[in-house]
Amino acid sequence: MSAGVLYGAKDLRVQQFAVPGLSPGMVLLRVRRVGICGSDMHYFQHGCCGSFVPSRPFIPGHEFTADVAAVAADVRAPAVGARVTVNPARACGVCDYCKAGRGNLCRRTIMLGSASTTPPTDGAFAEFVTVRADQCHDLPLLMDDGVGALMEPLAVALQAVKRAGAVAGKRVLVTGGGPVGLLVMLVARAFGATPVALSDVVADRRHVALKLHADAVLDPAAEHFPERVREITGDGFDLIFEASGAPKALRQAFDLVRPGGTIVQIGTLGTDDVPLPANHLMVHEIQFIGSFRYGNVFDEAIRLVTGGRIHLDPLVSEVFSLAQVPQAMHRALAKDDVIKVQVQVS
Repeated sequence: MSAGVLYGAKDLRVQQFAVPGLSPGMVLLRVRRVGICGSDMHYFQHGCCGSFVPSRPFIPGHEFTADVAAVAADVRAPAVGARVTVNPARACGVCDYCKAGRGNLCRRTIMLGSASTTPPTDGAFAEFVTVRADQCHDLPLLMDDGVGALMEPLAVALQAVKRAGAVAGKRVLVTGGGPVGLLVMLVARAFGATPVALSDVVADRRHVALKLHADAVLDPAAEHFPERVREITGDGFDLIFEASGAPKALRQAFDLVRPGGTIVQIGTLGTDDVPLPANHLMVHEIQFIGSFRYGNVFDEAIRLVTGGRIHLDPLVSEVFSLAQVPQAMHRALAKDDVIKVQVQVS
């Protein structure tokens, strides 16, 4: 099969690669559309993603829509020919975390298109990929392949909003206008938060947020930023979702959240420690919560889109062919005038 194989920083080659074998409990998927995620960009730009350093060349990619091409003899569902999206994080299913319904914290998770394991696990920038049968989620007939490939980042956003608890009527700020930040904004609005503001230093991202019906957009570097926040909220936001992964944005969140409010950390901050105002957190009883990947939310994400509560089509900026994967990566890295770059495989 053809696949985009990463050999190192800025060295992504489209070449022939072995079709993965089909073992018990697994299904073989023919990839249709795959999106480029922030982690894919890290692997491409730096040859690694934080502490995850590939021990061999591997195939990135984990946001995708596919057709079921074959199933192992012991698999009853999904059926061959079904069109699915995939939860790319394969938890073990038997540890304490999995049994408690928190499989996203499973220490034995195998992640598609990731060097979190040794050797790395090949992903979806390829014509075929194998996953465990229960990782597949059926897509409605009329859902576009590009929208189907956005179910994984939508699941990240949905998990984060659910971690915050009830959001209806809450004043919300999302810091970071990348794909996940925009999706968090959309989910928070769908769940009744008002107003929902988004902050980003990049003007193009603020413009996109307005097109997606943000109630307000903010430039955190602007001179009158604190005054603008007071205009919107009075004494601060009830909820802040930090989706930029920028230490400055996280530190600023503690100044923008109201006493008794909540900050949810979604953005990856790297491996270095980040100083936080612990005394401020204590005195104002601020809740500081982490949100990692997703729980069992994929079917719920699909229903939100199918029911018209969330519209994802505007997030797909450009689509490249599999032969153009290196160009697609460079385009995704531009960031200033692009939201989500995807690759059409078959």
